[in-house]
Amino acid sequence: MPRVFIAGCGFVGLATARLFHEHGWEVIAGTHSAESAEKLSGESFATLAVDIGDRAALAARGELRGLDAVIQCASSGRGGAESYRRVYLAGARNLVEVLAPRHLVFTSSTSVYAQNDGAWVTEESEATPERETGRILREAEEVVLAQGGAVARVAGIYGPGRAVLLRNFLSGEARIESDGGRWINQAHRDDIAAALLRLVERGSRGIFNLCDDEPAMQRDVYGWLAEFLQKPLPSAGSIDPHRKRAWTSKRVSNAKLRALGWVPRYPSFRDAVSLDPRLLLSLA
Repeated sequence: MPRVFIAGCGFVGLATARLFHEHGWEVIAGTHSAESAEKLSGESFATLAVDIGDRAALAARGELRGLDAVIQCASSGRGGAESYRRVYLAGARNLVEVLAPRHLVFTSSTSVYAQNDGAWVTEESEATPERETGRILREAEEVVLAQGGAVARVAGIYGPGRAVLLRNFLSGEARIESDGGRWINQAHRDDIAAALLRLVERGSRGIFNLCDDEPAMQRDVYGWLAEFLQKPLPSAGSIDPHRKRAWTSKRVSNAKLRALGWVPRYPSFRDAVSLDPRLLLSLA
């Protein structure tokens, strides 16, 4: 039975751990704290608490060495540059150098693409983020790529219990920023988990954009939601200067990932809201 360590068993990691388990993998799910690990005690796979940013703590976990695969999908917990360095950069180095898995997949972000002209971007496009956090992600990517691993640049994540655009729309907090022409790229949590499984099972190396098939302008997303849910269109507002991610506007291509045989269950945000009742129920 192949063995995988999911380093970071949160929103995406838990769904990924469950999917690997369903496909016959021996799963070890890692969390940052013992409290988080305890919450997963009812799962059908092993869980443990370990800080991947702590080299000595990771080295003490002999059961994690020489695994078939490691997926690094730990979160910075909305932290800044210092947190990014510990979780992503130091985490990547420690996983590579201490655990030495046969294959490592690192979940990065499409925010490393700084394009704001609405152009299509592929894995070959320039990735020079303006913010320090984005530059740290790029450093972590290079650590993984240098060891023959795979980098999944994930678009805006949503799913049951976590759908920012939908939540803001339903709560009345949504605003159409500027003219609403900014392109938005998203990916459903379940499609992300399926893509990570595909990358591991194929032993894929290099960079892969992980997003759905249909980037959409912000005004079109909210316009469709208003029509579908029979609610007022959000009012217009200025660009939020304090937003977590830098202001970008690009259309991210998933063609390279699709060429591996991955097909998103939810090709667009529209499809997900229409076909996945858990999205609305979880926000009710």
